[in-house]
Amino acid sequence: MELTGIQTPSSVLDLPMVLNETFPDHTFLMNGLIMGIKGLLSFLSAPLIGALSDVWGRKFFLLITVFFTCAPIPLMTINTWWFFAMISISGVFAVTFSVVFAYVADVTEEHERSLAYGLVSATFAASMVISPALGAYMMDAYSENLVVALATAIAILDVFFILVAVPESLPEKVRPSSWGAPISWEQADPFAALRKVGKDHTILMLCVTVFLSYLPEAGQYSCIFVYLKLV
Repeated sequence: MELTGIQTPSSVLDLPMVLNETFPDHTFLMNGLIMGIKGLLSFLSAPLIGALSDVWGRKFFLLITVFFTCAPIPLMTINTWWFFAMISISGVFAVTFSVVFAYVADVTEEHERSLAYGLVSATFAASMVISPALGAYMMDAYSENLVVALATAIAILDVFFILVAVPESLPEKVRPSSWGAPISWEQADPFAALRKVGKDHTILMLCVTVFLSYLPEAGQYSCIFVYLKLV
């Protein structure tokens, strides 16, 4: 559940086990390929989804991104090949955090945003603590199928919660007359933003710093659960 920050219990726990069972000789390679494809698709789709959310509203894209992020979960015990394929394809919509941050910017004053962004990030961090621990306990006490079933139920609950409880943050921009407003190629071009970054030295230095800090962290994050499961 990326909207609230509480990810489903199987999202980071069962994946290494399924990877190891499906690709016993290439576990790390396949893990890297799956995450790499997902990240690339997210990079390519993020500007377009952001531009469309400015016209169609945030709630619609919260529903779409959360749904497709959680869609692979039930496939884990049905068909592993479809599961990994869906994880990779879901990268197109794996930009829930971007939509949430845009939503926060819509409903908060400028002086409140740092706190609000911090709270959103904190819920994500909490999920990384709760999810593996809860998933491990349930797998030991019950079964893998129960973990996947609970994860699927939480995902469905998340989608339903957005549908009925989360208000639209851009009411003026989601009237029927605004649907179909043109989106320029520059808005949808992921490389256009990179070119703009290079024109501001301060922003460029900040982006390089963030990139270099997340580069090893992303590699560690993508491998640590596989490593721990194997050893």
